[in-house]
Amino acid sequence: MKEKLLRFVPRRLRNRYGAGILFFVAWIAFFDDHDLWTSWKLRRQLHDLREEHAYYAGQIQVTRERIDQLNSNAALLEKFARERYMFKRADEDIFVLVAEEPKK
Repeated sequence: MKEKLLRFVPRRLRNRYGAGILFFVAWIAFFDDHDLWTSWKLRRQLHDLREEHAYYAGQIQVTRERIDQLNSNAALLEKFARERYMFKRADEDIFVLVAEEPKK
């Protein structure tokens, strides 16, 4: 009876070392804290974070260039303050026009 069951098991796995290695590989692949699924998720998360880092590094560079331009040009600084923060001079009035969406 034992010989009939052993026929279906490959020769290398019939001894305890082969079975131990198979068990170890299965444990690492499926049951460990850093199994294949977790490793894949962490690699995907790392990839997403690297893309996000590159995006924000580009945004920081653009913002630094804008700050340099605003610090070097007083007229541009005044234009930026008026458009962005609605600053005004003492003798001016500001009218804000908001476009309405068409009714459906």
